[in-house]
Amino acid sequence: MRALTVVGAVVGVAIVAGGAFVVVDRVTAHHTEQQLSAAIEQNLDGVVGTPQVHVQGFPFLTQLAAGSLDHVTGTIDGATLSGVTAQDVTFDGRDVTTAQPYTVGKATVTATLPTESVQHLVDQQTGLDVDLAVTNGAVRASGSVLGVTLTADLEPHAVDGKLKVDVQKVTIAGLTVSVDDLPGGIGDRLQDVTIPVTGLPAGMGLADVTVIDDGLRVTATGEHVALEQPTEG
Repeated sequence: MRALTVVGAVVGVAIVAGGAFVVVDRVTAHHTEQQLSAAIEQNLDGVVGTPQVHVQGFPFLTQLAAGSLDHVTGTIDGATLSGVTAQDVTFDGRDVTTAQPYTVGKATVTATLPTESVQHLVDQQTGLDVDLAVTNGAVRASGSVLGVTLTADLEPHAVDGKLKVDVQKVTIAGLTVSVDDLPGGIGDRLQDVTIPVTGLPAGMGLADVTVIDDGLRVTATGEHVALEQPTEG
């Protein structure tokens, strides 16, 4: 009976100790998530709402002791990239260091650029007086280029970390024409439209672009991305 009592006591202590470890582990993980949330706000402009950050994996303390978090995910309602509004931002980071300077071994940021944000980029970079809309899964531009009223179907995609827009079809007065056949240098204005996407942490560039109903879903990636130290407040 004494032996059973001793064993029971040992098991009880182990359960209590294990429970205490879990509590400490979760409290420390939550504090780190708050620090990472502050780092995201420091590295992105015009953050809407509070970034929601989650450190994946258990236990957390062993990752902390190793100085690197295996996997961190997060969401942000919105942010501003060099004056351009982005919505529904998600973050995925691998090998995130826990000491300054903060770095991410592999980072992926995905966001929605609403149609009006894409139009702002086009206006800003090209000076073209056109209106953009998503029609049947394609971006359609309509307006006046060098005095000629036309519509054009655009194909956006990522090239060398930038947003490139190719013109697939141009319609003038109901007739479809080749971009090369457009008069008066109009074709030159519509070709090789490249738009830098700035405002991301250094080391990240555009990797993918997909047309969705309300704009573009863009993905930026980077490796060994350095994050600025969050300002103590």
